[in-house]
Amino acid sequence: MTSDRSISLGEAIREGLLQASQRDSSVIHFAEGVDDPLAVFGTLKGFGDKIGHERMIEMPISENALTGVAIGVALSGKRPVISFQRVEFAMLALEQIANNAAKFHYVSNGQHNIPLVMRLIVGRGWGQGPEHSQSLEGMFAQFPGLKVIMPSLPEDAKGMIIAAVNDNNPVLVIEHRWNHYAVGNVPTEYYSKDIVGPKKIRNGDAVTLVATSYMTLECLRVADALSSVGVSVDLFDLRVLRPLDLEPIVQSVKKTGKLLTVDTGYRKYGIGAEIVSSIVEICFNFLKLAPIRLGLPDHPTPSSAGLIKNYYIDSIKILESLNTLIKLDRSSFEGVKKNIFNERKDIPIDVPDPFFKGPF
Repeated sequence: MTSDRSISLGEAIREGLLQASQRDSSVIHFAEGVDDPLAVFGTLKGFGDKIGHERMIEMPISENALTGVAIGVALSGKRPVISFQRVEFAMLALEQIANNAAKFHYVSNGQHNIPLVMRLIVGRGWGQGPEHSQSLEGMFAQFPGLKVIMPSLPEDAKGMIIAAVNDNNPVLVIEHRWNHYAVGNVPTEYYSKDIVGPKKIRNGDAVTLVATSYMTLECLRVADALSSVGVSVDLFDLRVLRPLDLEPIVQSVKKTGKLLTVDTGYRKYGIGAEIVSSIVEICFNFLKLAPIRLGLPDHPTPSSAGLIKNYYIDSIKILESLNTLIKLDRSSFEGVKKNIFNERKDIPIDVPDPFFKGPF
């Protein structure tokens, strides 16, 4: 595959969905705002002209009904894709997701499949607050029968969204709006990436670092900053939350003896908690220090800029937690911390990087 051009993760998702839709006429799209000029943050833009407006279905603001219709359509042989513009909107369809989509293959004794993709988008910034910025992957990953993925990098996002469309059972795709503008090399051709396993994106021996979604990008900043003082880390982008493949992480912890997990969602009852508990069970005798897990604090997302600056995990907090495991000398630690701080010092709190354009 050729990957000599850079596009954003949002563009990669659009390209993957479009190519999958052009290859398979059974793929149809449901969304609130499918005909909106922004077309779900640009990810469905122009689809009607390319694959036919009859396959782009605008739905009323009734997420439970929308999801039920999509499940019925999937049972009839189509491959529906539902795009929820926020994670919270899918909460209104939770009964359909957990009790119908996830369980139908099981309760039918394998006679029926639900080839359904559900896209849930995490908001952040611009005062979205408690009801438009939750990352609830820990909850969705508890449901047997669902696959749950959180692609962080553009190349993975395209290949995994194509794999999700081709999957014969329901796949829940959680996208972060701040990831939508992350740029990377993405092949132009159609390709699929297996929905399996974490991806090691940095190699090292000081500590094992496991992150999800936007936190992967924050961890990359820290890993690259630490390399300037000769410290290398094993950094994993988890990508697939269910099914959870721990084997690469187990092998890494056996090498490093140290583990830090960084959740995009809540720290309590989160994916990091599941990973840490499993690693303690499997690798107890290999651990040199107690594992650490980072995630959102145990209260709703604030709206005000004054409160939000201390709410989210960022690269500085990740560095500080890592340092309790790797124990840099004071001069090296302060130098790395200063470099990370200077990268963001002129960027507003509601903007992840200078290239971000919003809206959220």
